[in-house]
Amino acid sequence: MASLSDFVDLSAPSLAVSAATIAFNPIFWNIVARAEYNTHILTRIFGGPYKGCYFLAFTIFTLGIFRDHVYQQALADQPFYAPVHQPIIGGILFAMGSVLVLSSMWALGVTGTYLGDYFGILMDAPVTGFPFNVTGSPMYWGSTLNFLGVALYHGKVAGILLTAQVFVLYWFALKWEDPFTAEIYAKRERERAKKQGNKKL
Repeated sequence: MASLSDFVDLSAPSLAVSAATIAFNPIFWNIVARAEYNTHILTRIFGGPYKGCYFLAFTIFTLGIFRDHVYQQALADQPFYAPVHQPIIGGILFAMGSVLVLSSMWALGVTGTYLGDYFGILMDAPVTGFPFNVTGSPMYWGSTLNFLGVALYHGKVAGILLTAQVFVLYWFALKWEDPFTAEIYAKRERERAKKQGNKKL
């Protein structure tokens, strides 16, 4: 009878490294963004909120490339499982994910994509067009589709397990980020309303 070890090599070091990088990235950017919001540490180090945000954007982007490279390496070290080898479906999912990620970055810009809100760089109004009319978190779910697409393309069960980890981590990240971001904008609206009230007086 087949067991998980027939489809996933749990002893492969690259699998553990991939899981670690997948976990590290969202934890890292949330900790750094909260530290920036509370202490303005990057703003002070780099001499302004935009420079600080651009540094964080570069760091997150670089970590993402490294994570993706490690993921590819982990899949290369894993057993092939024919029923999971679905290159057409995998390619479609990867294309869909890429569209969500790239169109989201285009709609938000650098500061909107890379936590500019925590630096006090707020958008004038919420983005409601594509891809945000498809999902409220196109970057996260697009990235998840990319992971799954690559796993199916290569026929690796380990990739599906790592994709599940991505999904869970992003789900928790959104539960952590969304209320905080909403409060940042709510605070701005309260301050605007207060100023308007003072002007009327």
